[in-house]
Amino acid sequence: MLNRKYKIKTRLILIISFLVLSQSLAMGQKGENLIYNPSFEEYYTCPQKIEPYGYMSEAVAWWQPTGGSADYYNKCGSKQCNVPKNKLGIQMPRTGVGMVGIYTSKTTYREYIQTEFKEDLEEGETYKLTFYVSLSEYSAGAVATIGALFTVDRIEEDTREMLTAQVTTKYENGISQSISTYLKPQIVNPYENPLIDTENWMKIEGEYTALGGERFITIGNFYPAPQSNCVDLPYLTYLLPGAYYYIDDVSLHCLSCKEKQVIQNNITITKTKDEKRYEVGQVIVMENIFFEFDKSIILPQSFVELNNLINLLNKNPYMKIELSGHTDSKGSNNYNQKLSYSRVKAVYEHLIGQGISSKRLQYRSYGATKPIADNDTDEGRAKNRRVEFKILEL
Repeated sequence: MLNRKYKIKTRLILIISFLVLSQSLAMGQKGENLIYNPSFEEYYTCPQKIEPYGYMSEAVAWWQPTGGSADYYNKCGSKQCNVPKNKLGIQMPRTGVGMVGIYTSKTTYREYIQTEFKEDLEEGETYKLTFYVSLSEYSAGAVATIGALFTVDRIEEDTREMLTAQVTTKYENGISQSISTYLKPQIVNPYENPLIDTENWMKIEGEYTALGGERFITIGNFYPAPQSNCVDLPYLTYLLPGAYYYIDDVSLHCLSCKEKQVIQNNITITKTKDEKRYEVGQVIVMENIFFEFDKSIILPQSFVELNNLINLLNKNPYMKIELSGHTDSKGSNNYNQKLSYSRVKAVYEHLIGQGISSKRLQYRSYGATKPIADNDTDEGRAKNRRVEFKILEL
């Protein structure tokens, strides 16, 4: 009788364990969110002022890809940038104490936000994107077509209008013409569902099958006003010239990436990717480190690249590296040497500030003396303006 009770108890434990595991798998086992700072809680400095031609540099890992000035809000901010009440509306963040805001506009003016994923999207895998918006009651109307664009490359444009792709077409008579075409977001809120709620947060979500290599996401309205389903609402105060939305809680999870596989006897195998191998003497270019023009102030676009290096150093506790700063050939040798020194030192100090021991780091500046591309072209000069690291010990 005792043996029978033991068998029943054991069987129940196995069933419960299997159900828990099955439920976990049914929920998708989506793994970690591929978005850094998804609810805008991390910041470099507290926001102080809404600037019509400003640059959103306060929120870690987020930036504006165009001249349209997106805005950052936080509980620690000034009166203009505080929550829930600020210069452009009244809204509590959906979670935490931070959020951002953008104009989607009833004109051609647009604002966008952009970030870089923790890792490239994999070809053929399906990903689910979710983010939330809330309309400012100070707006002059609402729109429907807020969406998200996945790209391999970073978008960097000076325009303050809607993002377009420039395509050059040659005709038979030899005349070439530049034609603007609208960039089409892969995920967009339905046209028939205008985003009109000023009190609650409205969810925008969708699934995307990756072509492979996508690393950036840009959020905003990519459609002209006639195609955006602009609506006027009686409860809006019409203090702003367009439709203004707060954004919070951005998440991207892979739905089809199978991190775990259940086989017989309820054994779970965890699949891991092959780790990249490193060796002493290897030199690695940090391709996405950006600074303010002619300064050593690190821009928020650099966060992902710096975080990748920090993760590498944390995973390899015996690794020691030498950072090196480089410039293009514009300017005098003395100026370039000083600029590359101040910039590489800024990276060095950032790593120390994130907990990396100074005993594991060295840094040197080379100015324009070690180009890796042609300094006669804009593209070549951009490649030469770089920070590298060399592995000294493992």
